[in-house]
Parts: sequence; structure tokens; C-alpha cells
Amino acid sequence: MEITRVGFGAWAAGGGGWAFSWGPQEDNDSVAAIRHAVESGVNWVDTAGVYGLGHSEEVVASAMEGIPQADRPYIFTKCGLVWDPSEPYRPAKRVGARESIRSDCEASLRRLRVDTIDLLQMHWPAEDGAQVEDYWAALLELRDQGKIRAAGLSNHSVGQLATAEALGHVDTLQPPFSAIKRAKAPEVAWCAAHSTGVIVYSPMQAGLLTGTFSMERAASLHEDDWRNRDPEFQGERLARNLALADALVPIAERKGTTPAAIAVAWVLSWPGITGAIVGARSPSQVEGWLAAGDLTLSGEDLKEVASAITSTGAGEGPVSGAA
Repeated sequence: MEITRVGFGAWAAGGGGWAFSWGPQEDNDSVAAIRHAVESGVNWVDTAGVYGLGHSEEVVASAMEGIPQADRPYIFTKCGLVWDPSEPYRPAKRVGARESIRSDCEASLRRLRVDTIDLLQMHWPAEDGAQVEDYWAALLELRDQGKIRAAGLSNHSVGQLATAEALGHVDTLQPPFSAIKRAKAPEVAWCAAHSTGVIVYSPMQAGLLTGTFSMERAASLHEDDWRNRDPEFQGERLARNLALADALVPIAERKGTTPAAIAVAWVLSWPGITGAIVGARSPSQVEGWLAAGDLTLSGEDLKEVASAITSTGAGEGPVSGAA
């Protein structure tokens, strides 16, 4: 699969009322945002079974209605999280048992209304006693059977990637990566050395690097928004992160684009990263980052971002992917 440099992230499309929601979200707005991204050339959508406890996948399926099959984007989703519908605010369990993985896949196929999932990834390492070998074998079986076209891992370490690779090729890794969250650089390097694609999530750090976030907005997030519990949105960390976002503004002005696009382009400049998953709750938000896929940052631009990361003290991890 040849994918565009940016893909649409459908986490917020899950709506409110569950442990890691972004607050209330109208399905019509999500459908409009997805379709706008696809009409603008984005050729993949990332979702997960757990987003909205199944609802995001249903919204993605609705967004595909009326789009000719040949023009539809690739659909990527994730498995391995099992929830109790009667307790939506209890975090899902990380389950890697083979039958559970197969059941997750079948449920996603039904909700997405497709015969084959383009990419299925294990969302998190299992905590039910299942080993990487167990759930990776299940994903490889699904790939061999044609239930999925590609198989990957999300939020896994170098050691776990190596264990899986010994059984069968890991097509993708989905780690968090942004100018704030840079700690997964070793995993990205491993993937580059093993021909494993890397599609990162939260390249704008859940909105912090869009250039439109503020202390006031952080204080007024909906009570159902998971970011209320994230340390990056609190106290000194928030102040440092917003200072870094401010430092992207001059670069954006020089490039005639938005700070959000600069934040995503910075991630895409990192050696080994294939694409970035970027969320949006409306077509206008899509417009804020679309340019990132075609944007190239110069060496001077990258040095400026590295200097800003250092001076603000935002986040953790290496400040540059340069050798």
C-alpha cells in the first residue's frame, strides 16, 4: 500500500461517554471531516475498535457510503482492547488471547462493513498473560487468511518488535510521536532498519501544537475530555508546551502555512517515519494540517525547532533525527 504522508485520525469520531473520549462529537461533523480529507487527497483513515466503544468504526463506515470503491481510502484499525458496555468509563482490558483477537477482527469487519481490513494493529501490549508471540501469531493467521491485508503493532517496544519479527514480518508500528513526545525514536530507528512502516499518532500532541491552544482552553475542556487527566495539559508542562507551540509561529509565517502544519511536517521529517495520523472534528480543522503532507522543512527550520525544544524544555527525547 502506498499511503499519503498524512492520514485522517478518527479517535474523536467515537464521540463522548467513554473513558478516553474527546467530549461530545456530532457524527455528521465527523463524516464531513473524513469526506473532506478524502476529497482533498488523503488516502487512509485510522480508527480503532475501542474508539467510542465501536462507534468510531461505524462512523467511518458511514463516511464511506456513496464513495466509489475505487476511490475509497485505506481503512486501518486496531484490536486487543476489550470493554464492558455496562461500564463505559472503565478503561478497556488489554487482551491478547488468540480467540479474542479473532473476535475483535470479526467485530471490526462488521462495524466497518468491509470484507477485508487494510491494516489491523495490536493496540497495546497484552496484560492478560498472553505473550507477544501469542497475539502476533493470531494477527499473522488473519493476514494469511485474507481477513486483513497487513498486520502491525501499536505502542510496542524494540524488544517486542524484534520478538514479533522473528515469527513474521511486522508491516507497521504506530507509536506516539511529536515535537513534545520524542521518546520512541529508538523504535522508529528499528523500523527503518527492518522495512517496517511507521505511522505515528498525535503529531500535534492532541492539539497542543496547533497554535490555537491556550491556558484558557485547557481550563475549559469538556468534563468528558480525556485531556483533563493528561499531565501535558497541566501546570509547568502545559506552559512549556505552549511556549514551544509559539516558537512554531514564525516558521509557519515564513512558509505561508499554519503552526499545526509545521508541527506535523516536523514529525514527517524524522528519518524512518512513513506517515502521520492527524485528527480533525470538522472540515476546517482538516484544512489546518492538509499542507503538511507536501511541506518540506529546511535544515535551518529544523535547527530552529530543535533550539526551541531545548530552550522551552518541552517534552522528552532527542530533539533531532539527524545522524
